[in-house]
Amino acid sequence: MKYAWIDAQHPPFALTERCSVLVVSLSGDRSWKHSGKPDRNGLTDSQMLTLIQSIHAELKGAYGSPRMVRELRARGFPASKARVERLMREHGLRGRHQRRYTVTTDSTHALPVAENRLNRAFNPSAPHQVWSADITDLWTDDGWLYLAIVLRFPRFFVFQGSVLMRPVFLPAAC
Repeated sequence: MKYAWIDAQHPPFALTERCSVLVVSLSGDRSWKHSGKPDRNGLTDSQMLTLIQSIHAELKGAYGSPRMVRELRARGFPASKARVERLMREHGLRGRHQRRYTVTTDSTHALPVAENRLNRAFNPSAPHQVWSADITDLWTDDGWLYLAIVLRFPRFFVFQGSVLMRPVFLPAAC
């Protein structure tokens, strides 16, 4: 009843005077005016988490927390960096990292280059006349894997080796 009277006396008197006459606080008056209304327009943690999970799935896990905050704000949802970080961390949502491309070929060397004797003639007249080989390295969770391929026309074999395991000779299908 006090707060209704304070609200009714709005034009002639200041809010501080009205509250002091009835011995009530300014915050109590504000609380009465906003009663029944939510304090903020934001989402609950469960609603925010559902939204983050749907965006995470939609973008195939590509966004970490900074880009997720920008995406949420672009879609019209208020989001703080700390809250999004906390929700993503608590529920194991992480952004994928793009692996940086490293050039491993040095084409500007002064070393001699072997001549092309095969000249793309891959149909030899007899077996064991044409051989070709290459080696490459692949990063795996266990470390570097070195893969060597030897082509012996008309059949070919694959030789695989690794720093972590003994080299294995794998005959491939014809």
